[in-house]
Amino acid sequence: MKENVIFCYSGTGNCLDMAKNIAKRLGNTDIIMMRKYPAVTDVREAKRVGFVVPCYGGGLPGYVERYIRDIKVSPDAYTFGIGQCAAYKGEGLSKINSIIPLKYWAVVTHQCTCIWLFPHDLMMPKMGAKEAQARSEFFAEKIAKDIKNNATTRKKLSKAIINKAEHAAWPKIARKKGQTLKANDNCIMCGTCAKVCPTGNIRYAGKAVVFSDKCISCCACVQYCPQEAINFGKITEKRERYHNVNITVDDLNQEIISF
Repeated sequence: MKENVIFCYSGTGNCLDMAKNIAKRLGNTDIIMMRKYPAVTDVREAKRVGFVVPCYGGGLPGYVERYIRDIKVSPDAYTFGIGQCAAYKGEGLSKINSIIPLKYWAVVTHQCTCIWLFPHDLMMPKMGAKEAQARSEFFAEKIAKDIKNNATTRKKLSKAIINKAEHAAWPKIARKKGQTLKANDNCIMCGTCAKVCPTGNIRYAGKAVVFSDKCISCCACVQYCPQEAINFGKITEKRERYHNVNITVDDLNQEIISF
């Protein structure tokens, strides 16, 4: 195991890109992905343990909270959490902090990937994808320096009570929205959507793409489809696609990425 460990969930790449940019600067780092159950949960040998997570419906995505509850961290480890969102941090970092107390935390906004909800460039502050990416890389460098120096965040994490109610309703909302997923005639049956789905929600039956009821609205199938053939009903048909330009489907499917 490396000296530094970062647990990361990423739907369409922003969080993994942030985790990789931090890891490159820290060196001697393992990124352990949480799109599925983590390949390693006992990291008591690591000196620094961090989490890089997005905000889904005001909270943590999918089963990430359950995974984090299984993670074992040394009481002497330096811990940190980085949240990425389009506008507001939600309760995700606060939830992690209640399970594994964080010594340092930060939030960096980036492009919105849930394009059935908002266009991708609806973020705070509003900016284009290239500018947002440059901003993310700037903050990654700053955050990595703070982590190297074992900095602490003085401001306490709020419990985000309003977001608790929002996030409690999110799984039902995501599943319902997932029922509107469909593949149009542009589909070439390449398998990308099934490969990038973290919940196994997509399968092929003959010449049809079949969507089940396990959608958590990561939107990876929509964003990574090379033909832009997958949509949530009609709402995403005319919306520009977005995923982090530095992250591929294969990147997302790795269990551990080492630096």
